Amino acid sequence: MVEAALAPAGAAPVMLARALRIRVAEDSVPSVVPAPELPPPGEVGPAPFFPVPWEKGYHSAMETRFARGAFVEPGPGTCWMRMGVPLVAGEEPRPLDRVLVAADSGSGISAVVDFGRYLFVNGDLTVHLHRHPAGEWVCVEARTSVDAAGIGLADARLYDEKGPIGRSAQSLFVAPRG
Repeated sequence: MVEAALAPAGAAPVMLARALRIRVAEDSVPSVVPAPELPPPGEVGPAPFFPVPWEKGYHSAMETRFARGAFVEPGPGTCWMRMGVPLVAGEEPRPLDRVLVAADSGSGISAVVDFGRYLFVNGDLTVHLHRHPAGEWVCVEARTSVDAAGIGLADARLYDEKGPIGRSAQSLFVAPRG
């Protein structure tokens, strides 16, 4: 188990990250992975992002291609994503970095409430992978559920260009804007 916390001097942590590292031994067991039913990223086109009042941000830093759904359509969505800029300036993103950034988009890909009328903030993100990711493109196949009390969950299957790699879950706080 590896853990890191971000805390202002003398204050409680404001962010916590934990990772369970699992020993790997190449070709020690048979590989059993269901085949994906996804078109590759080159076979789908870009889609519009939610309307936002700023020019630069997440929407301009990620290349997105929807296989199903869209940011501006409510309901489940399946989106190939590729980072257009490094997460940390001067650092080339690794495949795991790319997966974690894309996994953080599950609630936006599968939004079930109108982005203009409601905010949906993910309070946490949990990612489980069953193999090391590869390549630049990550696909997130996500579904969101929201309770009338303002509690939600975005659940996603994660893929890279080789096939399935894992799952992610985001707990959501949902509320009217303004």
